[in-house]
Amino acid sequence: MANYSTNEFKGGLKVMLDGDPCSIVENELVKPGKGQAFNRVKLRNLMTGRVLEHTFKSGDSLEAADVMELEMEYLYTDGDMWYFMKTDGSFEQYAVEKRALGDTEKWLKEQVPYTVTLWNDNAISVTAPNFIELEVTETDPGLKGDTAQGGSKPATLSSGAVVRVPLFINEGEVLKVDTRSGEYVSRA
Repeated sequence: MANYSTNEFKGGLKVMLDGDPCSIVENELVKPGKGQAFNRVKLRNLMTGRVLEHTFKSGDSLEAADVMELEMEYLYTDGDMWYFMKTDGSFEQYAVEKRALGDTEKWLKEQVPYTVTLWNDNAISVTAPNFIELEVTETDPGLKGDTAQGGSKPATLSSGAVVRVPLFINEGEVLKVDTRSGEYVSRA
């Protein structure tokens, strides 16, 4: 397996730290007036999602993580596991545990591609697309004269997520939602 030296560290690089795959979030090279230069690195543990800070002396190296990020389509859930299928024509399916889904669970919609991170052929995380279109299943009725600037109200979407929407939105409408912030963007 390849190794990365501290001068090759950059955001998004996948490395092994203490036996777990991690992704570098932030890398800062520090050159003190006295002594050896070092890298102050923020890493996100891909197994737990925790962010930790670590310091590496200049010239240290880390092993590359054998992590693959694949586009997979969400199929269904049986209550315990969520099933995703490769979109490359092989139709290979992967079962994902609730722990690996995290917050993405509230943005799941069948036949939508998601980014699934695999390590040792096991799914360790699922990332939703930046924007997703979902139908409003429950909200207060919109009244004549309601405008976009008039305020907001909660709306429950078909996936179970609750977002704040303008007052003129009614049940049955399809909305475009930003999955990173959980905010309403527009009607679809």
